[in-house]
Amino acid sequence: MTEPRTFTDEHPIRVFLLDDHEVVRRGLADLLDAEPDISVVGDAENVEHALARGPALRPDVAVLDVRLPDGDGITVCRELRSRMPELACLMLTSFDDEEALLDAIMAGASGYVLKQIKGSDLISAVRTVASGRSMLDPETTARLMRSLRADPSGQAAIAPELAGLSPREREILALIGDGLTNREIGKKLYLSEKTVKNHISRLLAKLGVQRRVQAAVLASHLEQPEPSERPAR
Repeated sequence: MTEPRTFTDEHPIRVFLLDDHEVVRRGLADLLDAEPDISVVGDAENVEHALARGPALRPDVAVLDVRLPDGDGITVCRELRSRMPELACLMLTSFDDEEALLDAIMAGASGYVLKQIKGSDLISAVRTVASGRSMLDPETTARLMRSLRADPSGQAAIAPELAGLSPREREILALIGDGLTNREIGKKLYLSEKTVKNHISRLLAKLGVQRRVQAAVLASHLEQPEPSERPAR
């Protein structure tokens, strides 16, 4: 188990900010930099700049806006954490959006707060996720998972759909549950990205869901698939 991380005035929490509004970025930087144990090491206004700058700065915490002009902070969270597994991501949004919260959970975010949060509470949230703890409310998370697992009548409707998947589709579903992108799944299974996309479209239809994140929740019900044999060249 990972040891809790500790920070001091001499070794402050290194924070990276992502928000498309300059005023918000400056406000967040001023707020956080005023704390002796927190140091804002850089910022970005869009996905492209965040992915270019973030890894080079080696932050401990990334405070990421969910809604961005060229994408979303959840994608940034997933990409940055794939390069820096120790990074704690705190999602910041104006919207109380359950779908975004579930996406954030699947991307490995450590916390999710609304922009209406008080400054003192945001500082506390940064310290919490930096230490390795989660800001995600367990009850909310559990409720979201249950809502995706249930059919409209409230009865679990998973087993029959999963039973209808082919072995390859079950394998891909398990990899979606691990958070892999189409390209990563293709590399792992020696398939083209287009073939993976076609498999995913079919398995989503069979499962009766529209979103990858819903499929990822259902993937938790799968047994670990047998590893594929490497095809002969």
